[in-house]
Amino acid sequence: MTTHKLVTAGADIVYDVHGPLPAADGRPPLFMIAQPMDASGFSTLASYFSDRTVITYDPRGLGRSVRKDGKVDNSPTVQADDVHAVIEALGVGPVEMFASSGGAVTALALVAAYPNDVTCLVAHEPPLISVLPDARAAERARAGVRNAYEAKGSGAGMAAFIAMTSWQGEFNDDYFARPAPDPAQYGMSTEDDGSRDDPLLSDRSWAITSYRPDFDALTAAPTRIVIAVGEESAGTFTGRSSVATADLLGQQATVFPSHHGGFMGGDSGYPGQPEAFARKLHDVLDKDR
Repeated sequence: MTTHKLVTAGADIVYDVHGPLPAADGRPPLFMIAQPMDASGFSTLASYFSDRTVITYDPRGLGRSVRKDGKVDNSPTVQADDVHAVIEALGVGPVEMFASSGGAVTALALVAAYPNDVTCLVAHEPPLISVLPDARAAERARAGVRNAYEAKGSGAGMAAFIAMTSWQGEFNDDYFARPAPDPAQYGMSTEDDGSRDDPLLSDRSWAITSYRPDFDALTAAPTRIVIAVGEESAGTFTGRSSVATADLLGQQATVFPSHHGGFMGGDSGYPGQPEAFARKLHDVLDKDR
């Protein structure tokens, strides 16, 4: 692995190249992106693609990528420009891409803006409130997470986040009538460390979840787009947003093993089934080759 830094006007973007460029097998590099997770979260999944040249990166303001624009919000269109700049810096033409969570939103913005950057995109569980029939209620639920975090800190915020993302079905009166979840029930501390800058629990990433993809541009792009959903995510927020996004693209969501972080290994707090997940991703990327 080699690590590189791309200096731009707004941020210094750090990315890693796992393998040779150009790739030894003649295929495009496989670019893995997420948000707010940085490159370190792909260590397990990348290990199952030793036959491929894999690119990982830290989104601006996260991990090793330092912002210089004075902003703290996470915008999918800005991050798409960053990913485009990295792809250009690689100098090997379009890439294949696996993008998860907020990274899947960035990837959809990337393909809409730069349709020749990606040959195949597997967008795993994009958390898009805008595509849901209960979008206003979902926005209220999202605000509840931010409010809990602002009032009582990360334990309360994460408990509210888990309650939101594990809720089955639309956000209804039953959801909002529930008492605030206790962080202790999830094994988390109730202590407040005073920080309020978490990109997951604050409103810093609301531009990601509020984003509305340009479905006309995505449909017109030469990129093969596959919307992926974890088998354990059925009925949850990201499961529903994945199915809705796929429907708006005229396809059915492709079911992957495990949950929202199903590609992550035992070094994460919520490991999935990375070997089975990687096998499915291999199959999807190799389809029609």
